[in-house]
Formats: sequence, C-alpha cells, structure tokens
Amino acid sequence: MGSSPSSYVPKTIYLNVDGKVQKVVFSRHCSPCDIKELLCSSSNIPRNSAIMMVDPEGAMVSIDPTMPPNSPNTLYKVVPLSTGQLGEKEDMFQNVLSQVAEQFSRAFRINELKTEVTNRLAMLEKRVELEGLKVVEIEKCKNDLKKLRDEMTSRVGGRLGQSIKVNCPCKYNFSDDGKKLTPRRDVPSYPKYTLSQETIEALKKPTFDVWHWEHNEMLSCLEYMYHDLGLVKEFNMNPITLKRWLLGIQENYRSNPFHNFRHCFCVSQMMYGMIHLCNLQEKLTLTDMGILMTAAVCHDLDHPGYNNTYQINARTELAVRYNDISPLENHHCAVAFQILCLPECNIFANVDLEAFKQIRQAIITLILATDMARHGEILESFKQKVDSFDFANEEHVTCLKMVLIKCCDISNEVRPTEVAEPWVDCLLEEYFMQSDREKSEGLPVAPFMDRDKVTKPTAQIGFIKFVLIPMFETVMKLFPQIEEIMVQPLRDSRDHYEELKQIDDAMTEAQKKKTENMSLGGKKK
Repeated sequence: MGSSPSSYVPKTIYLNVDGKVQKVVFSRHCSPCDIKELLCSSSNIPRNSAIMMVDPEGAMVSIDPTMPPNSPNTLYKVVPLSTGQLGEKEDMFQNVLSQVAEQFSRAFRINELKTEVTNRLAMLEKRVELEGLKVVEIEKCKNDLKKLRDEMTSRVGGRLGQSIKVNCPCKYNFSDDGKKLTPRRDVPSYPKYTLSQETIEALKKPTFDVWHWEHNEMLSCLEYMYHDLGLVKEFNMNPITLKRWLLGIQENYRSNPFHNFRHCFCVSQMMYGMIHLCNLQEKLTLTDMGILMTAAVCHDLDHPGYNNTYQINARTELAVRYNDISPLENHHCAVAFQILCLPECNIFANVDLEAFKQIRQAIITLILATDMARHGEILESFKQKVDSFDFANEEHVTCLKMVLIKCCDISNEVRPTEVAEPWVDCLLEEYFMQSDREKSEGLPVAPFMDRDKVTKPTAQIGFIKFVLIPMFETVMKLFPQIEEIMVQPLRDSRDHYEELKQIDDAMTEAQKKKTENMSLGGKKK
C-alpha cells in the first residue's frame, strides 16, 4: 500500500532574523539535529552552536519535525545559548550527581562492597584458570556468583533495616557439613560399564552380593535399573541428566560406616529385586515404579551418622529445624529435592507440573516412612488392609509402597550370611561412634548401641524376631512367592544368631567358673 501524497508536503516556519522575516522550509522526516543546523544557518549562527527557539511571547518551542507551525505575523526567534549558561547548568548537574553518589556511597558502602565482590570474582576466575573446570564445575561457579550477589543484597538490605536474619544457636550444625549438591565430576568421564547377562539376572535377586562393586559400577547398575524398568522412557528423562543426577546422589552420601552410598545401592537393588520378584510391574503403574526407585535411592541422603534420638537429645540444628519430628528423614527429603532443583540433575524436568507435585509428595511420604519410630503404626495399618487388599485403592497402594521401602531399608539379613554379616559390623561401628559421643556429652545411651553391653548376636536376635520376620511375613500374605527367597533366610539368620548366643553364653559361663575356681584355690592356700 502507498502513503498519501500529503505526507510528503514540506513544513514551513518563519523566523525573526535581525528584524527581517526569514522563511525556513524543511521535510517532516528531518532529524532534530538537521533542523538545528538549518536554523543556525538561517539565523547567521555558527553550526553546532547550542540554541533555543522562542515564540513572540518568549515561550520556548521544541526544535523537531513536530514543532507547531507559525505565520509571518507570529515570528519565531532563534537564540544562541551563552557558554556561561551552559557551564552553570553543567556545574549544577555535576554537583547534584556528586551529592547523590556520596549519599549512595554512605548508605550502601559501595566501595567496600565493590572491593569484596572484585576479590571474590578474582578468586573464582583463578579457580577456573587453575583447575580447568568443566561444564558442571562452571555451573557451580555460577551458583557461587549468585550466592555472592544474594549475600551482598542481604547485607545491604540489613543495613537499611529491610532484612532481618534470625540465627539459631544450635549445638551442632550438620547443614553445611559436606554439602556437594552439584556433582564434582563431568559426565563424559563417567565410565560406561556393559553389564553381563549374569549380572543383569543377579541384580533381580535378593542374593546379589553388594560388596564386589566399586562406586562407578554401582552407578552403572542403578542407571541400568531405570532404563530396564522403562522409567527413562516413561518420564522422558534425558539419559545424560540421569547420569548427572546419580553422580549428585552418590556425592551427597557421606562416608559413614553404615549409612553411605553402598547402603543406598543396597536398598535400591533390593527394591528393584522385589519389583521383579513380586511382579509389581503388572500390579502398579510406571509412576509408582519411579516413586519406589527414586525414594530408595534418596532415602538416606546426607545422613550424618547419628540417629534421630541423638539429634533430638543434643538439640542439633536438624532437630530444631524440624521440631523433633523425624529430623533426619525430613533432611533426606530436603537434600533430595535440592538436587532435583538443579536443572542439570532434574530427571523429572519433562514431567508436567501437576504430575510432578504428586510424584514429589509420594517420594516424601515414602522417605518419611523409613523413620523406625513409625514402624508399629505403619505395619499395623498394612495388617488391617492386607487380607482384603485392593490394588485399585490408592490408600492401599500407598500403604504397600511404605511397607516395601521399609522392607528394603532393613533387608540386609535377607541376603546370604557372607553378604549380610559385614553390614552388622558396619552398623555396630556407627552405633558405637554415637554412644561414645553421647557418653562424652552426658546424653542418654541406648543399651543396644553401647559397646560395653551389646554383642553381635544380642543386637540381631531381637531385631530379626520382633521387627523383620513379622513385617516380611505380613508382606508374604500378599506375595507368597517371597517366603522361600526372603522370609526363610530371615528365619535361618535368627537361628544362626541364637546358636552364636548360646556359644557366647557357654563361654561366658565357663570363664565365670574358671574365675571362681581360681578364687577358691587362692583362699585354700
């Protein structure tokens, strides 16, 4: 489409130049700078001079193509601005700017903050240069920079009375100890293991020996489980993101004697085994499978090696933060979703928001169910449902999933003796670390954790008889196929430790009689 011819009609204004009428014609498309040059030339004023234009009444007229037209009877006048006038305005402007800058500098201490930011940035840049950080590590630096900006903002806000931070003087701080939310290793260096058919079949069974595998091999096994169960396809996971997530998980388990990454793998492998053994793929949805596996992988993240009883009695930061209600389990959930909040680790990034909310809530429910303080309550609820269990009933299925993760969490004694027994040693070592600390801090000590009172048989017999066997036998009502593979090994383990206890008791009795005889012999002399 064309424009109307009237849009090209030039514009005319009339000037008073030394008492004479000067006609000035220009296009409506001229720039203000072009019009100023034209006005200077018409008024015998040097080009590029600072000018202003006034009407007959002395009012200023804007110099641009939209200026109002006039007539020879209402002449405009072009007036050059003196250097003095410009200087005064510039001086005034600079003075105002200086005052504003000084006030801001006082309020925000810009120079001090600038120096601190510069130093921190220089330190981060040096890290990038010296360590040759790769993609994931660069993301860590970005997070550090964001944290630094937030810190600076918070500090300035605090000075202005806009931000108040409450510091909680708890006895011990576990929140910043060993935090490594972003994986330290780049994904391309993550070795790819090809699992043999023998290993693939063994992974599906409770007899799997978890002691023969290095961390990278365990990561590859977990990765295989997610692919094999169809979870990568179901949740549209990026395979590289799955690798990064597993690395993030592994590096956020501490090097405790028991609650470490190998325990995480142990629980996850048992969950994978129960899914196959109980044919859960035919009874539950793929979303349920993803919830069970992910909760198992995350269930003890960042465990400090000291249980809830210690957290509460010592009034640690975790106990205060979670009001003495399952402080460790709440912390495991929080760390799990901190990792999932990292874009490079979010395996559920392609799940719609509403579905993710439900997945998140279900994972939290399962991890919180691993608190042994709730064992009786959860098992009793399952017992009431098991005889008339309905897989179409959401409440029934949720209760089943809670019991399944509990079974997997404490399932070591289901495994062969040569696999299970080293775990008892690891657990006792962690218990003794806690009881020694409790004694040194004047806190109550549980008898089953006291190195002066507990033995391996006494530690296991009661736990197997009154916790493990009743729970697995209840699950057996719903899945009879677990009796031979899971329940019978528990009964054998109970018998094994009872025999060990009889031997220990006989040796103790013999030692006692020997001491008494030696004492009597000394008196006769």
